[in-house]
Amino acid sequence: GAPVRRALVRIADFHTNIVREERDGEVLRDAAPASEGGEAEGMTDRGVLSMAGIWDFAMTVDLDDVRGLLERQVACNAAVADEGLAGDWGANIGSVMLGAYGDDVKVRACACAAAASDARMSGCELPVVINSGSGNQGITVSVPLIVYARELGSSDEQLYRALVLSNLVAIHQKTGIGRLSAFCGAVCAGAAAGAGIAYLDGGGYKEACHAVVNALSIVAGMVCDGAKPSCAGKIAFSVNAGILGYVMYRDGQQFYGGDGIVKKGVENTIDSIARLGRDGMRATNDEIIRIMLGS
Repeated sequence: GAPVRRALVRIADFHTNIVREERDGEVLRDAAPASEGGEAEGMTDRGVLSMAGIWDFAMTVDLDDVRGLLERQVACNAAVADEGLAGDWGANIGSVMLGAYGDDVKVRACACAAAASDARMSGCELPVVINSGSGNQGITVSVPLIVYARELGSSDEQLYRALVLSNLVAIHQKTGIGRLSAFCGAVCAGAAAGAGIAYLDGGGYKEACHAVVNALSIVAGMVCDGAKPSCAGKIAFSVNAGILGYVMYRDGQQFYGGDGIVKKGVENTIDSIARLGRDGMRATNDEIIRIMLGS
């Protein structure tokens, strides 16, 4: 038969940074990755973000400055969710959830986000407005908020401010973890969606912070094992954790500093999660790759 041909491509630091290419053992490209833990030249400095700063910005930003991007995020990501529910995509997690659990707003928020992911993971060519370099994370920070805004009768301004909040809270959490990690990014995005939903439901800064901390407490260990249909299930559970994190605090319950990896204060907890994803999961990432490659 024909000889076996082999190709190798290595990416480092962020999704589109190709540092090595080989074809049948011949090196076609060999570039040094960015410094360990540092930002590649020209990449956005996201270290300035904080929960307090994000909240203040989301509540006061002139929406005309961000309206175009947010309108696209609503239109594109809602359309993918609709297609995910209407078509036969992936494992059809959204349709399964609606059929099994009913269609109250919490179930719809999880199911619609899952449906959008199933469509995207299985080849749907509709565009998605991303977050942190990821279509799935862009879906997760936005679709649940769109569902809640419709249910609650929120104004466009309220939805857009909630989206500013959720998008930036997700980015803030990912900053310490790094752009590539074995830590499932849907966890951060789902927690961020919880913060946005807290705002839409009348909550303030404290509610948003506790939604994030509580959600991270619940699902922080979820791993990334590539882009495939099970991402939709992970998104559904991450969004559910975000919603539960908010309603816990609304009903007088919370997780406290010292409960596992939770620390006192939202920024300290986010730092703990970043350490888990950045440092703790390095060996996990290597093992996942070995398992997937059958080695």
